[in-house]
Amino acid sequence: MNFELQHKDPNSNARTGLITTDHGQIETPIFMPVGTVGSVKAVHFHELKEDIKAQIILGNTYHLFLRPGIEILEQAGGLHKFNGWDKPILTDSGGFQVFSLSSTRKMKEEGVTFHSHIDGSKHLFTPERVVDIQRIIGADIIMALDECTPGTADYTYAKKSMELTHRWLERGVKQFDTTEPKYGYSQTFFPIVQGCVYPDLRKQSAEFIASQNREGYAIGGLAVGEPTEVMYEMIEVVNEILPADKPRYLMGVGTPINILEAIERGVDMFDCVMPTRNGRNGMIFTSRGIMNMKNEKWKNDFSPLDEFGSSYVDRFYSKAYVRHLFVSKELLAMQIASIHNLAFYLWLVGEARTHIQQGDFSSWKKEMVSQLGKRL
Repeated sequence: MNFELQHKDPNSNARTGLITTDHGQIETPIFMPVGTVGSVKAVHFHELKEDIKAQIILGNTYHLFLRPGIEILEQAGGLHKFNGWDKPILTDSGGFQVFSLSSTRKMKEEGVTFHSHIDGSKHLFTPERVVDIQRIIGADIIMALDECTPGTADYTYAKKSMELTHRWLERGVKQFDTTEPKYGYSQTFFPIVQGCVYPDLRKQSAEFIASQNREGYAIGGLAVGEPTEVMYEMIEVVNEILPADKPRYLMGVGTPINILEAIERGVDMFDCVMPTRNGRNGMIFTSRGIMNMKNEKWKNDFSPLDEFGSSYVDRFYSKAYVRHLFVSKELLAMQIASIHNLAFYLWLVGEARTHIQQGDFSSWKKEMVSQLGKRL
């Protein structure tokens, strides 16, 4: 993987770049649709490519390991061949999913033992095993195993957790560097900064992660219960340390406003289930604010979902029609909302990229933030 830093905003830390992988290029800043089990819920891949303009999607090691299983994925030739997506894929190590199973997992130095949420079967994830699984899945970018602490964790727990994540990282790096990709294209390994909401721990973690000299870095353990302003503070602490010539990936974040604030602070890559999950429940994100499509007020509003036309669905479907679909519990409602929201997120980071290039990102961002959080 190669990263070329292209532009920097004169009034902030926002920047644009170009990531090149063996499955194609990614223009940053970028939002990555979440395809947890090898599919982005309610969205066809041709829609992801042609209408949403997605450049990279995510898969999840925990879920893909359990179903369909790595034997099936290996027989298929990797996830790209299995699902037909020929652009880059990033896989989350599954750490967040495993650690969210607090009642069924047991953590120790070796790794973490957990029980499947599907059939109760027992499994062990070690830093080495997670590398091997992601090699088999065949993602272009694979993540280190880490422990994601909640935003409310106390200092002592956060420190011990961070130190364990660092020890696991050293083992994961060794495993990655002594193994080879399986399908004839290169793979990249991203470490993850932890440290909860404590600036000194975040600083220590960022310094340790940067010392590993990898091709990109992730910021984890945010948007997990801490106040939004604390999240922004932690991003600033970390990005002062992480190398400027490598991409920075903020994991699992977030709202459109969160994304613009993080771009301003020097983040390049984002993912979140919010556009699809919220979309399936009737929440539509637009350039002028947020709509609940089940509300009566849209019953006879025949204007597009978003007048700016950030998605092809805006050219065909009115607010009144989409509301009708939701009220009628039609599956098409979830599909339209998911496509629209993902297209909007990709439009938003694309606009951010344009304004960074033009040198007026800060003023544009301020105007957008004043609109994006409004409830319409």
